[in-house]
Amino acid sequence: MNTNESEISRRSFLKYSTAAATAFTVIPASAIGGDSAVPPSERMTFALIGCGTQGIRELPGMIGSKGIQFVAVCDPNKESYDYVDWSKDGLRRDVANMLKKQDWRANAPGIPGGREVVKEIIELYYGSQKDSGKYQGCKAYTDFRELLDKDIDAFKIMTPDHLHATIAVAALKKGIRVMMHKPLANRVYEGRLVVDTARKTNLPTHFLPANVGPGITQALKAVRDGRIGRLKEIHNWSNRPVWPQYTKLPTDTPPVPAGFDWDLWLGPSLPRPYHPHYTHCVFRGWYEFGGGAIADMGHYSLWRVFQELNLDPPMMVESNPSHVCELDNLVSKKIHNDYSFPLACTVRFRFAAKGDRPELDLFWYDGGIKPKTPEDLIKNNQELGAEGIMFVGTDGIIMGEFTGENLRIISQGKIQPLEKPANASSLPAGFVGWEEAFRNKGKSFGDFTLALSITDAFNLAAVSLRLGGKRLMWDAQDMKITNLPDANKYLRREYRKGWELTA
Repeated sequence: MNTNESEISRRSFLKYSTAAATAFTVIPASAIGGDSAVPPSERMTFALIGCGTQGIRELPGMIGSKGIQFVAVCDPNKESYDYVDWSKDGLRRDVANMLKKQDWRANAPGIPGGREVVKEIIELYYGSQKDSGKYQGCKAYTDFRELLDKDIDAFKIMTPDHLHATIAVAALKKGIRVMMHKPLANRVYEGRLVVDTARKTNLPTHFLPANVGPGITQALKAVRDGRIGRLKEIHNWSNRPVWPQYTKLPTDTPPVPAGFDWDLWLGPSLPRPYHPHYTHCVFRGWYEFGGGAIADMGHYSLWRVFQELNLDPPMMVESNPSHVCELDNLVSKKIHNDYSFPLACTVRFRFAAKGDRPELDLFWYDGGIKPKTPEDLIKNNQELGAEGIMFVGTDGIIMGEFTGENLRIISQGKIQPLEKPANASSLPAGFVGWEEAFRNKGKSFGDFTLALSITDAFNLAAVSLRLGGKRLMWDAQDMKITNLPDANKYLRREYRKGWELTA
């Protein structure tokens, strides 16, 4: 990325990840000891599953809460300095500031991560809140299954996508509450299983991207008020991917790094040789391990769209992926690729009419592709931003930044700011914040049972892209693709023995 693109990406990433991470500030000694302390019996115990950069980044937003206590961390990687982030030292500095220890790992040879790193952060923070300055109440584990029978109230799952369903389903079946980052799963079947398990166990759950959305609520209120006529289309575009998007499977076989359990990292996936092109943040680019740019960012921007419009799973999904060619004996050949997401794509979702809302098309763009610039922007010499969202009606357009910030309405040739409605709330009726839900066994506004439609949609997008852009007609009731029967094999994963997920 050039300097400008990198800074835009970093600002956007921090904005979305900060919103997703729970809106806590760091709280002093009352969180874990001393006068006015919350009794241990009243604090919820948490295990952090996944100790990479995002798991570390979100710690300051939770660890200071007086209502929770991190008692365990888990990751197949013990400790290393080969993680990927937005800068060489930014995350380390953020941790150092939280700990008020500016020399914390100041001479690190790279970006730190792994279970021992996060265990150290947690114990240093809790220790700093005690008179003794010491704390040793957090344990590190390699295999999440070791934690299923421990006395732990909740898991926060921050692993690569292919492990999400496996861990969430196992935890819920053991009576453990689950908070998880996007996506719920990177297969349609697994996403359905997570939702179904949450429904059957009736345990509190929380999907972290659900925290974003007041701008979308504002925009859709204006739509319902008839400000742009009948809603026809929604367009949402992202500057992702911002990770290397490999176009070929690696053929070399470097050794597995010391302290890294590659077999556990693979989890349910079939065995394959270790390669760093699969791990850390670059996992997102592979169909086996990730969900692509749309799963990475679309949950932030489109969660409220799905909730506000009460969208069912799409009835049609089609895509247009980019492709890569190579020369073979001076002959150009397109690389057949059903293993990694494209460098760029568009995806079209069609939703059936419902109630008084007519049929609706939703478009996703990534890799630098954007929708057509509205004529009124061209007349006013304005450009579309690097990321954004646009609601197109029969009588006008509402558009803003990626999750609905700085909204404008374009109608009758005029471009004006969209005023904010008074007392607008983005919380669905009957739902509460995650901490209240977890404590009182209620439903958070990011409850997993609300995520079926968006999970179906994004996982079907991956299937369409994997097939080179094929149109899929989706029967949500019977969970099958009706026009391409052979495509149904991609709704599930081929499991490694002993890791099968079954309803």
